[in-house]
Amino acid sequence: MLPCINWLQPFLALISSTLLTRGHNCPSSCLCPDHHTVDCTSQGLTRVPDSIPLDVRRLLLSNNWIPWIPSDFLVLYSDLVYLDLRNNSLSQLEPGTLSTSSRLVFLDLGSNNLTEIPSGTFGESRSLIKLRLGNNPYLSMVGRDAFTGLTSLRELELERNGLTELDVSILESLPSLRLLRLEGNPWFCNCHFAKLFLWLMENRHKLPKGMEGIECSLPLDGRRVPLSLLSEDSFRECRGILTLTDYLIVIFSGISVSVAAIMASFFLASTVHCFQRLSKGSKGDEEDGND
Repeated sequence: MLPCINWLQPFLALISSTLLTRGHNCPSSCLCPDHHTVDCTSQGLTRVPDSIPLDVRRLLLSNNWIPWIPSDFLVLYSDLVYLDLRNNSLSQLEPGTLSTSSRLVFLDLGSNNLTEIPSGTFGESRSLIKLRLGNNPYLSMVGRDAFTGLTSLRELELERNGLTELDVSILESLPSLRLLRLEGNPWFCNCHFAKLFLWLMENRHKLPKGMEGIECSLPLDGRRVPLSLLSEDSFRECRGILTLTDYLIVIFSGISVSVAAIMASFFLASTVHCFQRLSKGSKGDEEDGND
């Protein structure tokens, strides 16, 4: 009996450790006011703490020095609903890190050092309702498909970043969007901004500070003006300017027409040649018959 018990001890220890991790174990220097909340706010952390219960639902990691999130983070914590990483040192998001957050409803990545939000960052996070990305002063690029799949997103905060332009298709892909913050960015009022301006005009009710809360720099003198002082006519010179996509379409269409013309010419020439050979063959047969 004793050898059997000795053999079971490691197995029982493993089970006990797993149960503790899933339930009542709280990381050192953190508070756990209930079984589903871990509060590690303002603890000077330089990494995501270990021993976080696997069934955590609210994880508060704001006001620390965390520089990155493990790529398998949300795979381990699949029950996570609320994640606060505000005011840390995040400079980039690993591909796929946030693409498996099937239950995440609230995500705060504001006040970090993010430089871009690549396409596919959030994958199919269909439950996400509120996304905070404001106060990232170096954030100057948002991928065209960065928010694809966020069909439930209602609030998007991109204020006080380094954005000078934003592809309007990014916003058009958010069918549930109710609130959008874009103020405090160094927007540049050129022809790339024209489509975004028209979208904002049509959706001004989604801007908490209205059009007057957003400013952009004029191309000629760099003077910053509120969007409320501009109109569709302010971008009338852009109507005849083709975008890169338009140029590609024109080039592709031209190539297609040229290829079609070459093929048609080749087919016509081959047909004429065949008829000429048949005609010569018929004449030769007639001459042989007369002889």
